[in-house]
Amino acid sequence: MDSERECFDLSGPLYLTYVLWDNPYHRMSVAASLVQGAYILERDRQEKREGPNALAPPWWKFFHFQLLRPLLDDVDSSIFGAIYEFKPPSSQDNDTLYRSPRYVIAFRGTLTKSDSVSRDIALDIHFIRQGLHQTSRGGIAIQAVRNIVATIGDSNVWLAGHSLGSAMAMLTGKTMAKSGMFLESFLFNPPFVSAPIERIKDEKVKHGIRFVGSVITAGLTIAMQAKQPKDLSVDPFAALAAWVPCLFVNPSDHICSEYIGYFEHRRKMDEIGAGVIERLATQNSLGGLLMSAFGKESEPLHLIPSASVTVNVGPTHDFQDGHGIHQWWKPDLRLEHKLYTYK
Repeated sequence: MDSERECFDLSGPLYLTYVLWDNPYHRMSVAASLVQGAYILERDRQEKREGPNALAPPWWKFFHFQLLRPLLDDVDSSIFGAIYEFKPPSSQDNDTLYRSPRYVIAFRGTLTKSDSVSRDIALDIHFIRQGLHQTSRGGIAIQAVRNIVATIGDSNVWLAGHSLGSAMAMLTGKTMAKSGMFLESFLFNPPFVSAPIERIKDEKVKHGIRFVGSVITAGLTIAMQAKQPKDLSVDPFAALAAWVPCLFVNPSDHICSEYIGYFEHRRKMDEIGAGVIERLATQNSLGGLLMSAFGKESEPLHLIPSASVTVNVGPTHDFQDGHGIHQWWKPDLRLEHKLYTYK
């Protein structure tokens, strides 16, 4: 089953023979396929599949990308990402090429194979503890993106990732946004550190829990700022607001589904006149505040001001399907889309 899913000819979007780069569905499918390419690069390394036996190349060559170089982890030498360059044939007649990227930096998520699982899980824990920005893999990813942007600017560079790879793309995207460079980003099943409130069916109960959580978080934020005075007029979200990453989430996936409630709750709080409370709460996490109280640095990557959120509302068999990268290039998806901007 694994090798079948790794083979582009058996599970890839073979129907996408002509990419309309201004079509959101096509862009999503290509970005997801390039992330899958990063996954299979590492699987090829683990299985010692080389030359004609390698399964990774079709995942990018089908869309006229070339592998510029893989990104290697300095701890276990695993491949955690890839830098692709778009090389469309000169004979191709496509008037949407102006919307295509020149480079795509894609990051894979956790692999449960023995060669890389211990390092990947260690990084998952770093993310949960809001310390991914302090890891060497995070540093390698940021430097790789900076080098590409320094060469060609930020307008033709895409970031893409799945699961842990989405967190890595979020880290690099937020880092670049703080410098005024806003990269187009495709984040598939991005992890959100929270109790799975979105799984509660009763909307009133769900809103009540989130309301109480917002009040507590905002209160702790004010208390922390009283002990460590900061200029409350400075809004750290304001500098990031122009960066609007594309988030792709599935309600059946508890790892990412909280993003649905995160943005919808912010809208509801504005509607009931509690926007001031939510502006404080939405920028802080309880875990991060507690770490700050003990003098530890944290970076809650999952908290962002703006996003384009696409939800797969079609039937999902189980968590594995809901969290899988493969869902995002299926031709018959039922998707709902909402744009959230921070004001």
